[in-house]
Amino acid sequence: MNRRQFLFSTSAVAGLSGLDMIGAPRGAIAQPRAAARQASAIIKPPRLKAGDTVGLVAPATAAFQQIEQDIARESLEGLGLKVKLGPHLMDRHGYLGGEDRARAADINQFFADSSVNAVWPIRGGWGAARLLPYLDFDAIRRNPKIIIGYSDITALLNPIFARTGLITFHGPLGSGRWDAWSLDWVKRVLFDAEAVTFSNPKTTNARNVLTQIDDRTRAIAPGTAEGRLIGGNLTVLTAIMGSPYAPSFDGAILFVEDVQENLYRIDRMLTTLKLAGALSTIKGFIFGGCSQCAPGEGYGSLTIEEIFTDHIVPLKVPAWQGAMFGHDQAQWTLPVGLAVRIDADARTVTMTEAAVV
Repeated sequence: MNRRQFLFSTSAVAGLSGLDMIGAPRGAIAQPRAAARQASAIIKPPRLKAGDTVGLVAPATAAFQQIEQDIARESLEGLGLKVKLGPHLMDRHGYLGGEDRARAADINQFFADSSVNAVWPIRGGWGAARLLPYLDFDAIRRNPKIIIGYSDITALLNPIFARTGLITFHGPLGSGRWDAWSLDWVKRVLFDAEAVTFSNPKTTNARNVLTQIDDRTRAIAPGTAEGRLIGGNLTVLTAIMGSPYAPSFDGAILFVEDVQENLYRIDRMLTTLKLAGALSTIKGFIFGGCSQCAPGEGYGSLTIEEIFTDHIVPLKVPAWQGAMFGHDQAQWTLPVGLAVRIDADARTVTMTEAAVV
């Protein structure tokens, strides 16, 4: 199953009172017309160190096989970490990793647990947005710790930053790829507390060719700018627009990627952000790629470059494509909510300060 197959729209739910039996906070459900809130100050989580404990959770698609849990646990243990399994980690409710309240309860429990130093989703898919009404944002704010993931986890990273000010991290999932490139960025950003400059590898990948083919970059519009990183998976980010959990795009460096989306859908989603007024307020734009994104059926298609010419170039902000984050590739560990500097000519992203303390 791919992420898009799970991306269904969900209806807003009226407010509930009382505490449910597995720990959802009182009054957790947001009213559908509630105004979005944006935290006024950032909070940095403590850095990771060998011997720390991470809580493994399944906030989206179910981990259908025990071997997936084993791979995630062994990978995190390979980082020198101890792993505590969420009580509902292997639950299943259809394609979801358990009932919404149960999946949210695991996240709430681990944020409240002083023995847990990070919350690590095992996988993406679809379902994380369904948890937002049940998350205890006050408890998350009081107990800052690392939460990391990508794809559908975009629906947790941005709302948690928006509601609490906690820096979150767009990076490898527990059962994802743990190649040397991705591992190095996790260590530098989360363990060593470096303020790194992200850039693509400069290599021909031993193909015996005259120029770089893999991991190429391209400037969409020149220049440099500084702003807070907001973004992740374009489909998931667009799906929470208009909700009380959407982040502010004002002055942001927007980074997005996607997978298995026909190009007209990329056009449609950027149009949605444009019509919502989000694109007109950003200071910079970074595109990570669109893996397995085909033109779709019909007589013709815009290319991804033409889509950027229509939507991004008129913004007159620095922009580039081909960055190392997202699906089907080695990836950076990007701090959502942290101030960064983008250089579209050099195709780099530079953290202005460490993301952890």
